[in-house]
Amino acid sequence: MALLVRLLPLALALALGPAATLAGPAKSPYQLVLQHSRLRGRQHGPNVCAVQKLIGTNKKYFTNCKQWYQRKICGKSTVISYECCPGYEKVPGEKGCPAALPLSNLYETLGVVGSTTTQLYTDRTEKLRPEMEGPGSFTIFAPSNEAWASLPAEVLDSLVSNVNIELLNALRYHMVNRRVLTDELKHGMALTSMYQNSGIQIHHYPNGIVTVNCARLLKADHHATNGVVHLIDKVISTITNNIQQIIEIEDTFETLRAAVAASGLNTVLEGDGQFTLLAPTNEAFEKIPAETLNRILGDPEALRDLLNNHILKSAMCAEAIVAGMSMETLEGTTLEVGCSGDMLTINGKAIISNKDTLATNGVIHYIDELLIPDSAKTLFELAAESDVSTAVDLFRQAGLGTHLSGKERLTLLAPMNSVFKDGTPNIDAHTRNLLLNHMIKDQLASKYLYHGQTLDTLGGKKLRVFVYRNSLCIENSCIAAHDKRGRYGTLFTMDRMLTPPMGTVMDVLKGDNRFSMLVAAIQSAGLTEVLNREGVYTVFAPTNEAFQAMPPEELNKLLGNAKELANILKYHIGDEILVSGGIGALVRLKSLQGDKLEVSSKNNVVNVNKEPVAEADIMATNGVVYAISSVLQPPAIRPQERGDELADSALEIFKQASAYSRAARTSVKLAPVYQRLLERMKH
Repeated sequence: MALLVRLLPLALALALGPAATLAGPAKSPYQLVLQHSRLRGRQHGPNVCAVQKLIGTNKKYFTNCKQWYQRKICGKSTVISYECCPGYEKVPGEKGCPAALPLSNLYETLGVVGSTTTQLYTDRTEKLRPEMEGPGSFTIFAPSNEAWASLPAEVLDSLVSNVNIELLNALRYHMVNRRVLTDELKHGMALTSMYQNSGIQIHHYPNGIVTVNCARLLKADHHATNGVVHLIDKVISTITNNIQQIIEIEDTFETLRAAVAASGLNTVLEGDGQFTLLAPTNEAFEKIPAETLNRILGDPEALRDLLNNHILKSAMCAEAIVAGMSMETLEGTTLEVGCSGDMLTINGKAIISNKDTLATNGVIHYIDELLIPDSAKTLFELAAESDVSTAVDLFRQAGLGTHLSGKERLTLLAPMNSVFKDGTPNIDAHTRNLLLNHMIKDQLASKYLYHGQTLDTLGGKKLRVFVYRNSLCIENSCIAAHDKRGRYGTLFTMDRMLTPPMGTVMDVLKGDNRFSMLVAAIQSAGLTEVLNREGVYTVFAPTNEAFQAMPPEELNKLLGNAKELANILKYHIGDEILVSGGIGALVRLKSLQGDKLEVSSKNNVVNVNKEPVAEADIMATNGVVYAISSVLQPPAIRPQERGDELADSALEIFKQASAYSRAARTSVKLAPVYQRLLERMKH
């Protein structure tokens, strides 16, 4: 019976569906923001909401958690005020807003919510007030008194001069022939108005703001006996044209109109959907260098990418933006849409000159600066916006500029400007060839690179890819910033000049006079073949000074013992390639001798076993060489470890002796073996 009692609530919840669970149906963003405002205002009494008011204006916002702590709207300071939540009123002598507003008809409710001007204009028409006071169920999106006052004089005059047609139609367009509460106002929906069934666009944003034809909903869900009233901050008007039709009739979009036609995007802009077009004016196109503009206009793919970068995937009215938010374009990029006071910003720049032109399939904001995506740019243009301008100047001086502005599929490995803080190399044949080896013969994306991959350069070299826990490196140079993928080329920003390998490890050591003693030692130890063959080695190479710093007797002893010399040298050779950019804080690298080397990096200084490296990242075809100023010694066996080894040996001997003891008593052949084991046990 107890089990049935415990299971009964679960059975009821499953039978009634998710909406009937204790949590109830999911709240809309508007309801969540209103709930937060209630929580912030509850210390002032029941049904009190905290409201953020922009200083110096009458603009008020229900607050969410982030805005509550920032105390800013569009970067402007706000003050917190406390007022009755929608649907409640104060009672003299009592705390908060304990009383629900009395229900009355729509006409009287207009006065309660602060839309007395709408009441006044309703009175002027002959038909509308009786409807608002009579039976039925209606929704009215009522403009505030301030909204009516902000209408241009000529618009207002045209309405009031013909009250039974123009004014009546305008008011009916604000009405819906049924009750619609905020939980039904979904993002992107259209409501049918009472004026010729014209559509009203609804947008319900994640930050809790609701717009009606881009007018912000100020006070919502004021119930009446015959419907509901929502107070909005603008007088709204009918929408007749789609985005494409607006482009075709606006003179300021002449260049945009031609570009859209050439790209074939007119079918998108006149089709179904809810888009935001950041529409570049003629002036925006004129700001672009003629060569760049002509190149893009003459390249259908680049042109399509350019225009798609101006189309947001959803409609975004200006009133919905109270802080920065990332929005995705049809091109796949993200734009940071924000605001600064009354100005909208794109990627932090106030380039929107006219906002909220409504279309049947979205909204248009006029912009006076072109938003060129990376995918429509040359390598030169990508580099101009990156921290690699010094490197690009070197490519230009070396006569390699055509590779960066043409249609060749390339990946440019461009060292960042800080690499050249001590000066740039002279442009000669060697430098030119080195720069050619910073150009990969394909347009790559770093996310597809893998460890051990080889890349062909325009200079004829093969470069290796090394993938480490926190680094992605090509030879000795590691990628320092996200890729920039252009029309034909991709830009990798690198943390240093790349050094292509110039022979095997043995070739590198032989070609550097600093390592002559090491080369002789390697040859004496019989390790020449190891360092000449294919492999992946990290060699910590002691310089001549390192050997000469050893006591002469110790050095002669080491060089005279080939086995011990080989053991010491193998301890200097790691069994994988580790370039300095892949080290991080600390890496324990296994050596060919068997023990591990501790390699660390701090403040651009590499240490091995806590000894500083004199020179890092000397690249070879089968590894990398670090010049070091001391000869490394394998870790000595600690006394405890030595004792453990002796104990293990003694135990093994004892086991063998025990096994032979019984047999030795009966076998003449096994007796000597038993005697030798006893002798070992004595030692």
